[in-house]
Amino acid sequence: MKLGTIFYTWFRGELVGTDEFGNRYYRSKEKLNGRDRRWTLYKGKDDASCIPPEWHAWLHHTVEDPLSEKAAEPKAWQMDHAPNQTGSSRAYLPQGHQFKGGHRAAATGDYEAWSPE
Repeated sequence: MKLGTIFYTWFRGELVGTDEFGNRYYRSKEKLNGRDRRWTLYKGKDDASCIPPEWHAWLHHTVEDPLSEKAAEPKAWQMDHAPNQTGSSRAYLPQGHQFKGGHRAAATGDYEAWSPE
């Protein structure tokens, strides 16, 4: 967290809510050109992919009010939100990747190349 953001939050911010990851969301007490400024203080490392969709919509002025707890409840078919793991040791690596041995399964021969007629 940046020290300037913390001071700005203390003097000009109003807490709107928190998410399940512990991130806190704020809006400015005064409006500028008819809109309030919105921001988040992350819990832990600053990583925008840690923001759930319902709060992302509020931060970007897609919705006026943050979604209610009932609206934010995941549907039965939804997976839990997970931050982007690209570039970390937990990133997805497909079979045949150099870091997984570099050996791919042999081609099955069921592919036919397309050629224009």
